[in-house]
Amino acid sequence: MQNDNSDFKKEFVARLVRFTIAILRLASKLRDDRNLWAVADQVIRSGSSVGANVVEAKAASSRRDYIKFFEIALKSANETRYWLIVIREYNAAYKSESDTLLVETDEICKIIGSSVLTLKGKK
Repeated sequence: MQNDNSDFKKEFVARLVRFTIAILRLASKLRDDRNLWAVADQVIRSGSSVGANVVEAKAASSRRDYIKFFEIALKSANETRYWLIVIREYNAAYKSESDTLLVETDEICKIIGSSVLTLKGKK
């Protein structure tokens, strides 16, 4: 059972890396429109923060600190969701890519949210 959990954690981190790369690729396309430069910066910051905080949790000095990193990751994922909606609504050319990333963001939010509840003993 412990090995399954370890495998899940490794795959989840790999999934977060792929998510960050997809965000970076989308943001690169957004740079073609001057009006979206700030949005590109924001979606990069929030999208990359999700994985960074999950990975940083490994070095947490306490259980409370560990939970806090996961809570920050969840907040970053929710912020990313907002920016992806803005991008999708701003220009239909980004709809397909934004929708794909929104589905992934929602799944990531569910995983992290469930982890936070489990860690807090509320599940």
